[in-house]
Amino acid sequence: MVKFKTKKELKVFLDAQVELFEKPEFFEADPLGIPHRFSKKEDIEISGFLAATIAWGNRKSIINSANRMCLLMDNSPHDFIINHTEEDYKKLEGFVHRTYNSVDLQYFFFALQRLYKEQNGLEGIFTDGFSSHGNAAGAISDFKKQFFQFEHLKRTQKHVSDPIKGSSAKRLNMYLRWMVRPADKGVDFGLWKNIPLNKLMIPLDVHTGNIGRRLGLLMRTQNDWRAVEELMTALRKFDSEDPAKYDFALFGLGVSGF
Repeated sequence: MVKFKTKKELKVFLDAQVELFEKPEFFEADPLGIPHRFSKKEDIEISGFLAATIAWGNRKSIINSANRMCLLMDNSPHDFIINHTEEDYKKLEGFVHRTYNSVDLQYFFFALQRLYKEQNGLEGIFTDGFSSHGNAAGAISDFKKQFFQFEHLKRTQKHVSDPIKGSSAKRLNMYLRWMVRPADKGVDFGLWKNIPLNKLMIPLDVHTGNIGRRLGLLMRTQNDWRAVEELMTALRKFDSEDPAKYDFALFGLGVSGF
């Protein structure tokens, strides 16, 4: 464990790391670079959601697979989602990213089409979830229920996590950070204005978990939802309005070998 003399000293250190890592260079080799290829709001949120969904494992592989998904959508995610037909599913054959395959991608395209045509899209569903529950756990769990309201293979459900069942929901917390946090640093997008910034949760992974423990911010050994809540309790003491910004510090320190 790396010890600081005071909590204030640790805050100064973490704030400096946020400044160091929250820069556009951060996403040059990160899945966040995928939605940054687009300017239309719906293109950003759809491509970001799909990139975040497959964001586990080797980052180069993630980016390659996400780029392929964009090509399958003719590099016009929103137009494709709204207007694609069953005929378009034929070209998905052979797509695979680890355990996420063409069957899963087909359902995601179908569900997104229904959500954008018949409901208020990704932003509307998550915003309603935060409004109803007042927290990320409830909002993400509600989203999963709505996303899988249509007929699907059970195997596809594993690609959307549920905090209510104990998952850290790393990928969806990361996606929410992308969509909600301000765009002033040129990294996150600040597109979704009606989700409280202080309700965002850290996308907990091996890097953020290990650094959190080294700094004495996290005692729990499992990277589950209880660990996310414990880590956020500590981080809110440093910034109660935007605690998720410390994702840049913890993840950046982790990948840089701190």
